[in-house]
Amino acid sequence: MGHSLGFHVTASEGRARRGQFATTHGVVDTPAFMPVGTQGAVKTVLSRDVADTGAQVVLGNTYHLSLEDRTELVERAGGLHKFMAWDRTILTDSGGFQVFSLPGKEVGDDGVSFPGGKGQPRLFLDPEGSMDIQRRLGADIVMAFDECCDWDAPQDYTKLSVERTARWARRCRRATLAEHQFLFGIVQGGVHEELRRRSANQLRELDLPGYAIGGVSVGEGHELMTAVTKWTAPLLPEDKPRYLMGVGTPEDILSAVELGMDMFDCVIPTRYARGGTLFTRQGKLRITDRRYRYDDSTLDAKCGCYTCQHYTRMVLRHLHYAREPLFATLCSIHNLQHYQDLMAGIRRALEDGRFAEFARLWRQKASGGDAGPEDSGARRSRRAGKQGGRRARPS
Repeated sequence: MGHSLGFHVTASEGRARRGQFATTHGVVDTPAFMPVGTQGAVKTVLSRDVADTGAQVVLGNTYHLSLEDRTELVERAGGLHKFMAWDRTILTDSGGFQVFSLPGKEVGDDGVSFPGGKGQPRLFLDPEGSMDIQRRLGADIVMAFDECCDWDAPQDYTKLSVERTARWARRCRRATLAEHQFLFGIVQGGVHEELRRRSANQLRELDLPGYAIGGVSVGEGHELMTAVTKWTAPLLPEDKPRYLMGVGTPEDILSAVELGMDMFDCVIPTRYARGGTLFTRQGKLRITDRRYRYDDSTLDAKCGCYTCQHYTRMVLRHLHYAREPLFATLCSIHNLQHYQDLMAGIRRALEDGRFAEFARLWRQKASGGDAGPEDSGARRSRRAGKQGGRRARPS
């Protein structure tokens, strides 16, 4: 197992930091956002297009890639990188979050048993099993198997969970991984500051290549998530990457960068895209809104993604109502580009010593609500549409 990612901080402002590390599949610049490819694919988007947005690392999921014969399938393909046609860094989650969200699970000190699906026997996953699956998948960064309990679980149970997570992390540390793989530990402790401190201290003793904050973005809300991050980030080693799991919206990410976090993942950009919610520098817009019916402007005039270079709002709206699969692809590309542009902007601002100003201006623009200002071309197009008597099915 690789011991050090060679992470180093190249610039900082307050707690926010700009850094870099490397795996055998390339350099990762931080702060970094990782698109989610749960089952070995970022939904509706080619890996080539994900790379074109500037993403340097993507995420796969151990639980989903272990069901049925999928791990063997990935091995037959030559590993997850070839399986995904992705030659950059890959991180795999341990499967802990998915397992602990299942109904009917039974948690013990050895591991977790859970329903195997309709007509199937119960399945079992433990730290050694999670490490073995991730070793076989071949990801560059693997996550320790942890217990992710509900954010509002009783404090007594959360305390027991913290102790179990520490024991499991030690078992993961002893497991055999491939030479190119790096193990990250996951800090738990719910919304209890003293438990977060205990968990962080226990995991730091293992001197792992990186550390994550887990058990957030699970229904606790922005304020509690921010509080947990504020308590926990300073407890993690300064010379190791810090990963805030499952976060989040652009606003969440910006706040977490201010608190010293380096890595993020979330399904929001692609999930929102498939539902017709797009991120722009002037705020979110819902492409289904009638105001975009004859709007021939791009989603975001400053976005360089393929979608914004070739498609207008009114065409995207048409594709949505025509139920064309292309709609999900184009909108996902745009949202992924928006996230990568945000991260690149954060990194440049930190390098230039103007991060606080960047964050202030970004929040000011992004709070503009739905759609943002309509340019004159769009207004002319709307007027022409009305005056020309063009009709379309109401939507």
